[in-house]
Amino acid sequence: MTTTSETIHSKTRANQAQTTAASLSFMFPGLGDHYVGMGLELYRTLPVFREQVDRCAALLQPELGLDIRTVMHPEDASAPAAPPAEKLDLRRMLGRDGRTATPNESRLNRTRHAQPALFVIEYALAKQWQAWGVHPQTMIGYSLGEYVAACLAGVLSIEDSLTLVARRAQLIETLPAGAMLAVTLPEREIAPLLGEHLSLCAVNGPEFCVIGGPPDEVTAFERHLRERGVAFRRVQSTHAFHSKMMDPIAERVTQLARGFTLRAPQIPYVSNVTGALITAAEATDPSYWAKHLCRPVRFADGLAALSSRAPHAFLEVGPGQTLSSLVTPAHDRVVVPSMRHGLDPESDTSVLSRAAGQLRLTGTRVEWDLAASNEAAAAPARPLGKTEQELAAMWQALLKCDAPAADANFFRLGGNSLIATRLIDRVARSLRVKLPLRRVYESPTLEAMASVLDELRPGGSRPKSAPAKPVTPPKPQAAQKPLFRLPNGISVAHQNEAETKHFYDDIFAHRSYVKHGIVIPDGGCVLDVGGNIGLFTVFAHTEAKNVRIFTFEPAPPLFEIIQRNVGLHGIRATVLNVGLSNAERQAPFTFYPHSAGMSSFHPDEAEERHNLKTIIENQRRGGDEHAGQMDPYAEELLDVRFEAVHFTAKLRRLSDVIREQKIERIDLMKVDVQKCELEVIEGIDDADWPKFSQIVLEAHDVDGRVQALTDVFERHGFSVIAQQDELYVGTNIFNIYAIRKGQ
Repeated sequence: MTTTSETIHSKTRANQAQTTAASLSFMFPGLGDHYVGMGLELYRTLPVFREQVDRCAALLQPELGLDIRTVMHPEDASAPAAPPAEKLDLRRMLGRDGRTATPNESRLNRTRHAQPALFVIEYALAKQWQAWGVHPQTMIGYSLGEYVAACLAGVLSIEDSLTLVARRAQLIETLPAGAMLAVTLPEREIAPLLGEHLSLCAVNGPEFCVIGGPPDEVTAFERHLRERGVAFRRVQSTHAFHSKMMDPIAERVTQLARGFTLRAPQIPYVSNVTGALITAAEATDPSYWAKHLCRPVRFADGLAALSSRAPHAFLEVGPGQTLSSLVTPAHDRVVVPSMRHGLDPESDTSVLSRAAGQLRLTGTRVEWDLAASNEAAAAPARPLGKTEQELAAMWQALLKCDAPAADANFFRLGGNSLIATRLIDRVARSLRVKLPLRRVYESPTLEAMASVLDELRPGGSRPKSAPAKPVTPPKPQAAQKPLFRLPNGISVAHQNEAETKHFYDDIFAHRSYVKHGIVIPDGGCVLDVGGNIGLFTVFAHTEAKNVRIFTFEPAPPLFEIIQRNVGLHGIRATVLNVGLSNAERQAPFTFYPHSAGMSSFHPDEAEERHNLKTIIENQRRGGDEHAGQMDPYAEELLDVRFEAVHFTAKLRRLSDVIREQKIERIDLMKVDVQKCELEVIEGIDDADWPKFSQIVLEAHDVDGRVQALTDVFERHGFSVIAQQDELYVGTNIFNIYAIRKGQ
């Protein structure tokens, strides 16, 4: 069977397998995606990574007055207990409307801790890659990430780098609090709007900038943007970095840098200040580091400077994949994140080993100690503690699984929200502990969940387990999340069971996208806009023979799942890691890992909560056992469902893609894009409308959008039906079916 899975964001295997390795750039992120526990599994299992973290922690101890490992990994059984955390205004500091941060999160988010902690993790991960023979030809860092690049390039020693980072962070913490805002406007438009107190802090793309300043000024600016209809979101930050609010400490940073030996870089890397490769004169000028503190990060220019080398591979060396999402897609470019986001349930080593596999496909040599890896794989699992044994018995009864190991994941063994509520009831009856539903999602492994139970017991004592035996990472083809078997017998990779069942019912059982005369012809061309996990792409593949499919999905986690499903079923599909709109630009994208179908470029949590609550209530009224049993946990489940991750995504005009892909006809376009449907349609040029035969679109009827879409379709020669399914009664969600007249 031949599998076609072409992508814009990463090349096909055939194109990647080259005799000459792609030019490799390390990318080091700044603050924003850091989280408590980042890199903990790597610390426990990778000797080089652990050695570098330990070394950095020892060097930082005199500067911080504490062991930074207790801040990064407070739940690590091998680390000493952390001192009590200070109370901070987390709602202001994190720019979140959701839950209040935990004490451990509060402690890590302090600038004096967050910046050294992020440096340590990125430096240790880079040294681990180098130990495997992966060496960059160039580097680029974002804000604090440039310090990691400078250290690896030899501009500063590791000792001086850590001292400078720690003292700089302490100086920043003496400044007044600030706020930062990501805005979808180009620099030339945003600069005149800033006034006296706000600053341009970063230029991340042609139409994507970050501004910063005093919190009240940023709030007022948000109101102005809202009136103009400009998309924006708050950036997780305690201060307005790279703004004029940093000016009071600029000279002190210069004096700090003057006290260290600065050398010319031995590895080329990009300057945030200029957006070009840093010169020896800049790197060795103490005043450069004050400019770096106060001037905007010209990241888009830096990426452009590196992207001129083709073929090119970008490896993100740090938590999350924010920088990966900023790289402009191209056929000769591959972008590889190597560390998970804080809300990603996948294991650290699984993400890292997949990254190694992707690098190998670009021609990059990755040296693995396979013998040690096999030895580690054969090592027996550690004995379970008492609470772990009690919890394991409950898992076995509920999940019908074999005895789980300490690192087994509740959801990967088949758990879902309904089974989680049953687990909570059993825990309450058997152990007399009230386990919050949120903690089940936050601590899904047996070891972590047992630790939560011990923490919640009277007295809050928690027995410490022996640290896991250090191992080298597995081979690149690491075990992935088990497939989910649909009721029709098809197996797919997915995010969570409840949502996948909903998609299945909508697409396969109720056939919502092929009602009212909509058909997929053999040999037809289908566009799946808003692909999610790719279930409609799978449906189109099974509905007719030899169908050619183009699938669009901007969220990186879903994009990876679609790729897997396309490869699994041999689907003739081109998967594009972009969204569609009426103009080409980059935009902030709010992704809900536990409610992926409600992720959006235009998030409105109040509206999304109302819609989800209404859908669940309609399901309950329709006799859905799952929805009915969730009633006692409804509000807590909604809190979990709307835990958000933010990406920066690429938006394209559909007509531009049609032209690039040489698409001559579109037999069916399905659009499900959460409040962006009108923008998708506005991205079609008049000359391309005759290529469309059928369009099925889910629309949110805000400001008369259903009627506006109906008018557009009728003007271009379509017969239109707009209706609301029973499941969506009480929401603003409608389906529109458009068929070209005369077909």
